[in-house]
Amino acid sequence: MKRKLVLRFPGTVVEFPFMYTLVKEFNVMPNILKANINPRKEGQMVVELTADEKDLSEAVEFMQSRGVIVLPLEQQIVWVEERCNQCGACTVICPSGALTMKRPEMTVTFEGDKCIVCEHCLKACPARAVEARYLSGE
Repeated sequence: MKRKLVLRFPGTVVEFPFMYTLVKEFNVMPNILKANINPRKEGQMVVELTADEKDLSEAVEFMQSRGVIVLPLEQQIVWVEERCNQCGACTVICPSGALTMKRPEMTVTFEGDKCIVCEHCLKACPARAVEARYLSGE
């Protein structure tokens, strides 16, 4: 099973090797999609965790017991088709192939399940047709 999550680390645990622990102790395969640490040493990561359901649940409980706020990532990058001028700038920069140019029509298409939330498309889009929305259910 795969789950995409937002992990928020308080400054007291930001230096703990959580990803290593998930691999060694819980048989969880983490894929870090995005990571940021602000000057106060608080951290936020967007991760995709792969494991069987039991191991994944135990891993999430472990992180929560250490003070990590774990939120499901319900939405990532949103492509607003009405704003898109079909220039294709986003398709050239997209490393995961979530944004592609459909041929022979030469129209942009978006597959959200392939998106890794790198946000390169946000900077590349001159029409601002791509938006980042982190709807974590808070």
